[in-house]
Amino acid sequence: MAGWLGGAWAVSAWAGEVTIAAASDLNFAFKEIVAEFEKRTGNTVKLSLGSSGNFFAQISNGAPFDLYFSADISYPKELEEDGLAEPGTLYMYAVGRIVLWVPKGSPIDVGALGIKALQHPSVKKIAIANPKHAPYGRAAVAAMEHFKVYEAVKDKLVLGENISQTAQFVQTGGADIGIVALSLAVAPAMKETGAYWEVPLDAYPRLEQGTVILKAAKDQKAARAFLDYIKSPEGTAVLKRYGFFHPEKTVP
Repeated sequence: MAGWLGGAWAVSAWAGEVTIAAASDLNFAFKEIVAEFEKRTGNTVKLSLGSSGNFFAQISNGAPFDLYFSADISYPKELEEDGLAEPGTLYMYAVGRIVLWVPKGSPIDVGALGIKALQHPSVKKIAIANPKHAPYGRAAVAAMEHFKVYEAVKDKLVLGENISQTAQFVQTGGADIGIVALSLAVAPAMKETGAYWEVPLDAYPRLEQGTVILKAAKDQKAARAFLDYIKSPEGTAVLKRYGFFHPEKTVP
């Protein structure tokens, strides 16, 4: 089995396949992690990105995934309670953050205005993820309520199916401003084409993100190898670079 040995990952003698359902805030970080994991271990990864709530519903109804990475740890906890997860595999892999993001050329100085940017005269549409099934959408609503702007702007909200689609709305002009994951805002595609303001952590419930290996996993070995890689110094370093904070560390 592939593992962390003497400061490096050893390639295993077998090659497996792991099927992963992951919250879309992991888009850029996971593409990097998956490529390195495949290269180092010889395993293949089939990655599906989407909203945590939709994946939870699919897995509850028997969808064939090996690993589930949620933007809200309560979903994998519930799968564990329902007997659909491998005992002892629940792991909080990151704490997420939200930001207000505007594209280059916007008349909104998001850095100077902060949350008040949502009420700028030029804002006709505000993109957030659907709070019914996307944890980042729930965090966005909580932040707007915290700053007492929700009632004033709620009629301007456009809902993305997940946080990646939400980001696309603002990037393509479908919305004037959006509340998106920091992990997307710091990726080159968005960092180079816009500006963001980080929403203070005390404005919304802590985004504790969790993962679990599923009972229905066809390749337990490959699933455990991937989870081990996420926990390794390399895996946590990539997550940190994309704005995720390791739960064991003190979040500033």
